[in-house]
Amino acid sequence: MTIPKDYFDWAARLFDPARIHEKPEALAGIRVLDLSVIYFGPATGDFLGEMGAEVIKVEMPGQGDVTRILGNASFFWKNVSVAFFCANHSKYHVGIDMHRPEGQELIRQLAARSDIVIENYKAGTLEEKFGLGYRQLREVNPRLIYVANTGFGQWGPFSKGRASYDGLAQAVSGLTAITGEGEVPTKIGNYLGDWFGASMSAVGALAALRWRDRTGEGQFVEMAQCEGLVRAMDWTWLYAGLTGRDRQKVGNGDHVFAPSGVYRCTDGYVAVVAGTDREFRGLCRMLGEPALARQERFATAAARRERPSVAALDAKLAAWCRARSRKQVEAAARKVGVAAASVMTARDHAESQHLRARRSVWEYEDPVYGTMVEYGPAPKLSATPPRIKWAGKPVGFHNELVLKRILGLDDARIKELEAAGAIGRWAEGRRGAGPPEGWKGEGRLV
Repeated sequence: MTIPKDYFDWAARLFDPARIHEKPEALAGIRVLDLSVIYFGPATGDFLGEMGAEVIKVEMPGQGDVTRILGNASFFWKNVSVAFFCANHSKYHVGIDMHRPEGQELIRQLAARSDIVIENYKAGTLEEKFGLGYRQLREVNPRLIYVANTGFGQWGPFSKGRASYDGLAQAVSGLTAITGEGEVPTKIGNYLGDWFGASMSAVGALAALRWRDRTGEGQFVEMAQCEGLVRAMDWTWLYAGLTGRDRQKVGNGDHVFAPSGVYRCTDGYVAVVAGTDREFRGLCRMLGEPALARQERFATAAARRERPSVAALDAKLAAWCRARSRKQVEAAARKVGVAAASVMTARDHAESQHLRARRSVWEYEDPVYGTMVEYGPAPKLSATPPRIKWAGKPVGFHNELVLKRILGLDDARIKELEAAGAIGRWAEGRRGAGPPEGWKGEGRLV
């Protein structure tokens, strides 16, 4: 292949999205048994699945994962809450009742043939209630990597019997305390504790795989949701420990760069940052006031961070942006070397040529749900690109495929397990668990 001289042409060819499905997968041959629910656990499996792992999602027959019914009526699309899809790409869906001895035995058999198990129950629940904790499963598979995601960890004063939600993790981490403006602590707008914690537990699982490659030994990987966010708090606690002062809220501003804010335009909002003296001089030219850069109150970065200076600059930028569109602000900022970007909405994402070109917005045809438009994998690997292969499926959609292919069960044994209630699929008429209305069984994955 001829190597283009232009760097960006070369990079575009190296990562060409049109060739993703022609290339191998980094985690091909790795099997993940996903026993988790909602986001924190399922997203861990989802990240590993994007990298090529075979992920088997186990759900309670009839009802399935709670995210299938999250939200009010506006959340539902084709008989399932849209909240379900984002953490359950490319998984094989099996309905197993872990409350029944036969179901527990099936889990043990699948764990014996898996590389990684993921769960996010309260600490100790799978061991004490189901006999499926790390200490039991490593007896059937010493090479097993057991990933347990919880709110507060597997040990410590907060751990025993204590459930968590993302809002609690944000609170305990201190993220809520430094977010927003004014006196009242403010949660951020999405479930960052789930998603960031899941990405970190996936990294832990990959490190454990590498260790197993070297030693042949599996291990227990545990991830506390609140501690993931604590790790993301950059210099907050270091600052408090060394200076004795808490980090202050700055709303849409910034502790280091000024001006740095979000400003209303004629068609939405735009973020603008002028972090260096050079960028600030460019900003002044953009505003049509180049002499501002020579004023003492704006002449240095330290001076620009003073509250009166911040307020004055914000007022000027706000007035200038208010008369222009987001695109006009972005274009003017680029011309003078200032960083600016639109505050994007979901519609902006869906229509973004940049995000679509990079498959960060991923449109594909699913055999059951038809056209799907979702957020695609974030890391881009040139030789083994991550990918979405199909959308999340109804409860128990792959029962026969998994039980026959992996465990070698025949039709008679599968019927016995169904009769005993150990396995099953969606309950007819149960919202969230089943296929789209009018589905006739077409599009099954084999």
